Amino acid sequence: MSDISKIVLAYSGGLDTSIILKWLQQEYNAEVYAFIADVGQGEELQPATEKARMLGASDVFVEDLRETFVRDFVFPMFRANTIYEGEYLLGTSIARPLIAQYLVAAAHAVGADAIAHGATGKGNDQVRFELSAYALDPDIKIIAPWRQWQLNSRSALLDYATHHDIPIDSTPGGVPYSIDANLLHTSYEGGLLEDPQSSPEPTMWQRTIDPQKTPDIPQTITLSFDKGDPCAINDESLSPANILEHLNKLAGTHGIGRVDMVENRYVGMKSRGCYETPGGTLLLKAHRAMESLTLDRELAHLKDELMPRYAKLIYNGYWWSEERRALQQLIDYSQSNVAGTVTMKLYKANVEIIGRQSPNSLFDYRVASFEDDQGAYDQRDAEGFIKLNALRLRKSATAKK
Repeated sequence: MSDISKIVLAYSGGLDTSIILKWLQQEYNAEVYAFIADVGQGEELQPATEKARMLGASDVFVEDLRETFVRDFVFPMFRANTIYEGEYLLGTSIARPLIAQYLVAAAHAVGADAIAHGATGKGNDQVRFELSAYALDPDIKIIAPWRQWQLNSRSALLDYATHHDIPIDSTPGGVPYSIDANLLHTSYEGGLLEDPQSSPEPTMWQRTIDPQKTPDIPQTITLSFDKGDPCAINDESLSPANILEHLNKLAGTHGIGRVDMVENRYVGMKSRGCYETPGGTLLLKAHRAMESLTLDRELAHLKDELMPRYAKLIYNGYWWSEERRALQQLIDYSQSNVAGTVTMKLYKANVEIIGRQSPNSLFDYRVASFEDDQGAYDQRDAEGFIKLNALRLRKSATAKK
């Protein structure tokens, strides 16, 4: 341990990283720098900075990564309509490679001997942080306190925090959750949620209104796309971060974006988590609607086949891998004509697509119409098409007689 005298810690201001900041100072007798990535935590940011200084951080570095996060990570992921195990929009997963990138850069800037993170030895984040860090700096030293110390339970952490005067944030009723928030989502784990049968406390949800208390009048919005990325809301051009922030407010007002699921972690166990991804829910729905109008059938189906693989790469921490980069090139190629507008109706936790249009539309009314198509489509052509495709089926059926 004597060769480590300066450490940069990925700091969130939560219980785990606050304890880690103090523990690193004591265990390594080292200077500990707190690195805070602003990926849209909002009001958590300033208290986290003050808390790190109070706990003895040698310095606190804050990087405003909100635009970078949405433009270079969230939007590329949504171009693939990425969703893990049918429900999870990867809000935590997609932030980790960005945080790792700037954490490594901060370590280089101050000449640190190591970086540290607060991910537990049971979770996915340890993998995501460390795979990203090694991909960016193969010689980096990484300290993962959860794999070293004896504070192996939430109650032990609470005792340590009390003994060292570390403030504890908890929900009403005193039950602490493990909470992660950024511009894309808020996640909740631990506490009552460790029992898959227990319902979340109504007070837990932070970004979405209870669907029973949402407005009784539907709201209609229009989302514009260019090359697969949203670029305007109701014809107002906004930056990537501002678009997502605005979508969050719109969807949250109508109770849209809650997920309660049991997922399969990369390390092998099942885990129960609750997620709020209001703006992302709108974005996914609208993007698929835009693609339905503009993508060639086989290209669209190819994307759908590749999406679970792409989602798993992000979930498991392989954002900086060669295969993810290669898939991204294919995905981005597919988006060249994904442009136009999608109109959605928001009401009582539901999103309904009520219109879409594009200058690159592949929809041909004359061909698809049930009315007189004036020769745009010769229905007699279908007979030969069906017979050719039925040939192998007929041969197989004959052989079985």
